[in-house]
Amino acid sequence: MRTRAYQLVAPGRGELVTAELPEPGPGQLVLRVRTNGVCASDLPTWAAAAADGPSRLGHEPAGEVVATGPGVTIAPGTLVGGRIAPSFAEHALADLDDVVVLPDGVDPAVALPEPLGCVAEGLRRTPVPLGAHVAVVGLGFMGLVMTQLLRTTGVARLVAVDPRDDARRAAVANGADTAHDPAQLPAAAFSGEDSPARHGFDVVVEASGTQAGLDLAGRMVRPHGALSILGYHQSAREVDLRGWNWKALDVVNAHVRDRALLRASTAAALELVAAGRLDPGRLITHRFRLDQADAAFEALRSKPDGFVKAVIDVY
Repeated sequence: MRTRAYQLVAPGRGELVTAELPEPGPGQLVLRVRTNGVCASDLPTWAAAAADGPSRLGHEPAGEVVATGPGVTIAPGTLVGGRIAPSFAEHALADLDDVVVLPDGVDPAVALPEPLGCVAEGLRRTPVPLGAHVAVVGLGFMGLVMTQLLRTTGVARLVAVDPRDDARRAAVANGADTAHDPAQLPAAAFSGEDSPARHGFDVVVEASGTQAGLDLAGRMVRPHGALSILGYHQSAREVDLRGWNWKALDVVNAHVRDRALLRASTAAALELVAAGRLDPGRLITHRFRLDQADAAFEALRSKPDGFVKAVIDVY
């Protein structure tokens, strides 16, 4: 099968090419891509471009099954999604182990299965006691999805933190009780050796992927609280291990690499979408065509006012 695909050929520049897609083998299927999220984890690759030749990106698709290999019982025409790469293309080849069927009523144009699954798995692994006071540091797409999910749990107080005013407004619109600039947090938001016991938070989710965000999140957790690292840190970081150790924190690496775990959490997140308890569509702020992939990445890099999530609509 031949298909059109976006191919990165230079730093910050790609082109559409006609590519040959292999026929699906055992346990594989071909997805006709409808919509694909643009992920910040691909941004460094797009901005730098590998010197060893063209590369293809994209791993957040949703679309329609058009062909299946032996052993696949999902019927053609079924709407599915998952961590499928590369998928900035009209069609993508997927392993069944990475595929989740969209529940009835879930629109593939707004489903974004893979990132929802990542956040849902991060929450599943993070201990959030009933009645907890929780903060989310970093209010990009992942932080705002986490804000929506936390609002469905039994938290008593949900505080959002980000230096961008538009991101703070989005957090309140998506379930946070209050939102703060990190430079203007009240003293009661921080916990240290000399702080009153009531200061700080039971759980802090770091979703910024930055050193500053990680430092701030660690300072905000109460003794015996939990620090959940949802942010994707693509370079070396330093941590205040003495402070973390003194507080006896539970530190959770909230990333997921296990395919079965991601698939299960993706299915759970999509059930929440179907039930109206999770609304990724309200976080999609910018839409592009496949031939506008570079513009989508530029929007992700520059973050114009109001930007949360860019998607590429293939058809």
